[in-house]
Amino acid sequence: MLTALHLSSHKIFGVSTSRASNAILIQSRGKQRQWQSLSRALFSSKLNDLTPKDRDENEGQIVDVDEKKVTAREYAKTISELSKARLSALVVSTTSFGYLAAATPISYSTLAAVSLGTALCSASASTLNQIFEQDRDAKMKRTSLRPLVTKQVVGTEGAYALALASGLSGGTALYLGTDPITTALGVGNIALYAGAYTALKPRSEWNTWVGAVVGGIPPIMGYCAATNGAGIFDLEAAVVGSTLFLWQFPHFFALSWMHRIDYARGGFQMVATNDTPDGCATADLITKYTYYLSAMPFLTTLSGITSSMFAVEGIFLNGYAIYVARNFDKERSNGNARKVFLTSLWYLPVWMILFLLHSNKWKEGVEDNDGKDEDLIDILKGKAEELRKIGRDKCIHEIFVFGTDQDGHLNPSLEGSDQSAEKSRCPIPDVLLGTKSKQIDSDIDTKSK
Repeated sequence: MLTALHLSSHKIFGVSTSRASNAILIQSRGKQRQWQSLSRALFSSKLNDLTPKDRDENEGQIVDVDEKKVTAREYAKTISELSKARLSALVVSTTSFGYLAAATPISYSTLAAVSLGTALCSASASTLNQIFEQDRDAKMKRTSLRPLVTKQVVGTEGAYALALASGLSGGTALYLGTDPITTALGVGNIALYAGAYTALKPRSEWNTWVGAVVGGIPPIMGYCAATNGAGIFDLEAAVVGSTLFLWQFPHFFALSWMHRIDYARGGFQMVATNDTPDGCATADLITKYTYYLSAMPFLTTLSGITSSMFAVEGIFLNGYAIYVARNFDKERSNGNARKVFLTSLWYLPVWMILFLLHSNKWKEGVEDNDGKDEDLIDILKGKAEELRKIGRDKCIHEIFVFGTDQDGHLNPSLEGSDQSAEKSRCPIPDVLLGTKSKQIDSDIDTKSK
């Protein structure tokens, strides 16, 4: 009986032991596969896809696995994307434009400080913006591959470190290399973009107008840096800032119309996302602000900031911008919106170049320099005068009155004479602007004195 019990017991427990052993073996192999899968995930380029809890629970438990290191190129690309390097480059170009618009002797250290400081402040603001919007960015196609969405190279903590480092560095560069007003504008723009603008995007359409203020500040920073803060209330500073402010609207309204479905998916309150299907509000705003922008060359001419030729050339420049804006108004397609957007990209640099070319400040001291260039600004003024002379050589009115020499230039025997000075003045700008009578009255007053 005992033997039978023993055999029975052995049989029962033997079977149980065998089954248990098999279960343990299967479970062990399953865990091994899980560890291998986890190892690949943990040490792959998608390390940060794991949650902090997952990393904490498995920390120190995986050994003998080769970690895939992130390359320097990947880090550089990530920093560039977080900083929105192309956007920052555009911002720096407007800052440099503002500096040159002041037409003061160029201080290379000041120009470098305001350019570097602006770039770093812009990088800080852009990084903070992506930190705060990473959940919304994950819902949008055009932003779903941003660094903080994929977290392949850097996580949120690393992005905060980058934002803090670039913000402090930018503010320090501005403080040490420029003046308190320029510094305040640069640091304040970080708060305005990463704070007010970012907070308003999911709440109100007015975020676009706040963002336009952010875009209008950099050229004012450049102008203030060139004048050591004294030019903050100059009319030129107001003009360059206002132009950049107005330029933002056709540019961004066109962009947001093209991506209106994506912005709606991310939960952003844009004019385009809240607009009717036919885009009435978007088209109306693009057209209005394009007209507002086209008035700037006339205002700068009437205020004496630029010569009248800026207004004349502005007719052609703004005429095309109005043309593409009206085309979008007639047919509110993504294709026409893209034309408005692409036009804005080349419009801005052309406008800035023409402004400097016809700036009255850029004409000061050119005749007295006599080829003795002591400063870069003098060289640039001289080059601008050469371009203006080429323009005068091509003026139909002046060619008809004076003729040209064998090289195609205006007849030098008449061009420079006092008797022909008034005749050589092209009447087209005066007719368009109604400034001819003012000029004659000014000449009479001068002669009477």
